[in-house]
Amino acid sequence: MAGFAADVQRVTVLGAGSWGTAFAKVLGDAGRDVTMWARRESVAEEIRERHTNESYLPGTVLPERITATADAAEALDGAQAVMVGVPSQSLRANLTGWRPLLPPDAILVSLAKGVELGTLKRMSEVIAELAEVDPGEIVVVSGPNLAREIAEGQPAAAVLACADHERAKAVQQATSNQYFRPYTNTDVVGCELGGACKNVIALSCGMAAGMGLGANTMATLITRGLAEMARLGAKLGADPLTFAGLAGLGDLVATCSSPLSRNRTFGERLGRGETLAEAQAATGGQVAEGVASCSSIRELAQRHGADMPITDAMYRVCHEGVDPRQAGAELLGRSRKPEWR
Repeated sequence: MAGFAADVQRVTVLGAGSWGTAFAKVLGDAGRDVTMWARRESVAEEIRERHTNESYLPGTVLPERITATADAAEALDGAQAVMVGVPSQSLRANLTGWRPLLPPDAILVSLAKGVELGTLKRMSEVIAELAEVDPGEIVVVSGPNLAREIAEGQPAAAVLACADHERAKAVQQATSNQYFRPYTNTDVVGCELGGACKNVIALSCGMAAGMGLGANTMATLITRGLAEMARLGAKLGADPLTFAGLAGLGDLVATCSSPLSRNRTFGERLGRGETLAEAQAATGGQVAEGVASCSSIRELAQRHGADMPITDAMYRVCHEGVDPRQAGAELLGRSRKPEWR
């Protein structure tokens, strides 16, 4: 892509789920004109006509600057920045169809968190491949960003990571408002790994809560989860400081602690003895992101020789039918070692 608008005014958000809708609201409240793409015309019509999206963020009133369509070509026409907000494992299929419609000079921004099954690519790598752009041009959004709280205008911060700092600054300017404070970072690898791995650790915290375990256990899982995230990051060239920041510890604490986190609540159902299918049925057929991610992250860790015992335990619970209590006992029974190894 030859150039981009440093002062982004027209933005497209591809995806009208909870996070896509909340991020569109952030942009609208920052004074940007936003067009959302929704998979279902009924959702697009509701956003256009009533400025609500009751299916995903009930009670939230969206700014007048936001409109929506189910036509991707219409949504992308004239966009200076494109925010890709579909789930990580469906990103490739969606972006394949959108590729010819992307404006050539638009800044591409990933709102998705995960590692793709099969390819083991981070979301920015998938976008770069399919959009046929330099991976260093993709901006990644990460941090403690529970959609419901942001939609309510509660104070929050995020990290905008991009190898091209000027692109990150352009998105920073476009998203800054009275309740949302974005910071820039050039460590895309670290920010994306933090955003993907925390979903898996949140599953473990949910399982612990479902088994009736308390604050000591939660703190242990969060801290040891952070350690294994950092180990994988070190193998892949991430900056260790990233994991102490918003995209690491910040996102991890929010996702592991809040009942608004789908991964935590999904894990809690498993910890209470529900099967994967029962937990999925109870959440309206939606599977928590960490269920898929624990498989791809585990494989990525094995490929690079990173020890990730909590991730391995979550894989065994979710995909091999191991009882959460057995997985917990095995974690406690691992060989003793110094803390920082």
